[in-house]
Amino acid sequence: MKNGYFQLICKNNVAKLKLVPPTDGGKGIEISEVIGYLQQKNILYDLSALNHAIQNLEETTVVSLNAENVHTERECCKIEIAPDKMSVTARFYAPSEGGELMTKEEFLNDLAHKKIVQGIDEAAIDSFFADRHYCTDIIVAKGTEPRHGTDARIEYFFNTDLKVKPTLKEDGSVDFFHLNTINHCNKGDLLARLIPEDLGEPGMDVFGEKIKSRDVHRAYLKFGKNIKLGDDNLEIFSDVNGHVTLVEDKVFVSDVFEVENVDNSTGDIEYEGSVQINGNICENFSVKAKGNVEIRGVVEGAYVEAGGDIIIARGMNGMGKGTLKAGGNIVSKFLENVKSVIADGYVSTESILHSTVMARTEVTVDGRRGFITGGRVCAGNLINVKTLGSPMGADTIVEVGTDPGVKLRFQELQKSIMEINKILRSIQPIIEAGNLKIAKGIRLEPDQLKYVLSLMKLRENKTAQLQKESEELNELQVELGLMANGHVVVNGEVYPGTKICIGDTSMVVKTTTHYCRFVKEEGDVKMIGMA
Repeated sequence: MKNGYFQLICKNNVAKLKLVPPTDGGKGIEISEVIGYLQQKNILYDLSALNHAIQNLEETTVVSLNAENVHTERECCKIEIAPDKMSVTARFYAPSEGGELMTKEEFLNDLAHKKIVQGIDEAAIDSFFADRHYCTDIIVAKGTEPRHGTDARIEYFFNTDLKVKPTLKEDGSVDFFHLNTINHCNKGDLLARLIPEDLGEPGMDVFGEKIKSRDVHRAYLKFGKNIKLGDDNLEIFSDVNGHVTLVEDKVFVSDVFEVENVDNSTGDIEYEGSVQINGNICENFSVKAKGNVEIRGVVEGAYVEAGGDIIIARGMNGMGKGTLKAGGNIVSKFLENVKSVIADGYVSTESILHSTVMARTEVTVDGRRGFITGGRVCAGNLINVKTLGSPMGADTIVEVGTDPGVKLRFQELQKSIMEINKILRSIQPIIEAGNLKIAKGIRLEPDQLKYVLSLMKLRENKTAQLQKESEELNELQVELGLMANGHVVVNGEVYPGTKICIGDTSMVVKTTTHYCRFVKEEGDVKMIGMA
């Protein structure tokens, strides 16, 4: 396979150009390349005749040039270095008939003059000089890519993602005491192992300059008290019998900070691990823990915050000011007059009365009573309740399919994609006009050529950005679609006046209905029966 090429013929003060077509599927002659060559040699030509000959080239053709006193030209070569300096491409042009051939030594000297010293492909160069292929890109040097290393990582030998839900007893009540949400450990247990980073190896470009491998992230074993570091400093072990938790990449082992009540005798509690309260949390006190918080009694108008789960065996009366905030799940016997309940996981309870409750995934209100009356309850995917609203008409709002962060990012991407398309539409005619002029043999001024090339680079960058943002938009669209499929399930009664919101659509229940489900269909919230 050979590309098509061209060759000067200089006889009797008449200049002609021999055009040789490609063979065996090679690439044809580019008019812009021919024009560039002739302009470089200051040889005049008839653009129409030349363009017509190239466009209709099927066999070797000779075209007359509008030139006199053309000198014999030696074989020459154009050397291009890739922008990343990782490869060098040579493109040879035939000498005029009777012209001298370039030697391998001359070519190697040209490379040396350009300070190209690394990765020279002797075999590729020898292949050309043994069988010359003109107007063909030949990679004559390649840099060495760096070997990128790997980040350090940590293996944990305990469950770092507990998602256990409470179970129902035979009598319909919820078992709040056997949730298995604690990772128990014994003295000597292996908790974590550090696999160190691999730094990789540097590469080298065609100029012999080193290329750094990508930076890798180091990692360190972070841990609190009651933990022993191994002899090689790569493993950690529990030093006591207790339970282990992972909070913000730090391992904690604790035999649990345990108190009877949180009141004047203890003051506010702030603890690195988990907290167990065998009694109650009194009004105006606060408990903050990096792990779980378990309360065996009741919580009054207090503030409770946990990095993990919050479990309240006998429930919470917030007195209009209490707050629960969990990085995991919230399980409580009941929630009454609570100012704010926020869970990054799910919320499970037997009743919600005049409270504001928000869960990232779902809210389940089940058990003997299983009602939501008054207030506002929000969940990402599902609200499952036995009785919804009140025969007395208490203002009750339930919402599913809401995640403001996702919606905001979706809107930002829509705006960005619109702007990118606007830019692409504005620069495309300029690029096409420039290409058309070049194809017609019109020589662009240096500033014009530079401008067209900059627009082509901009188009390339914007097209890549468009593809990346479009993929992210599609992913968010799927996520929003899943949210839009959020629904509310009522396993008993729903009373008039209750407001149901799914995504950006809502409805108000008009009549008392039993055993139903609220979904979003055709842009509206609809109530459907359950089989």
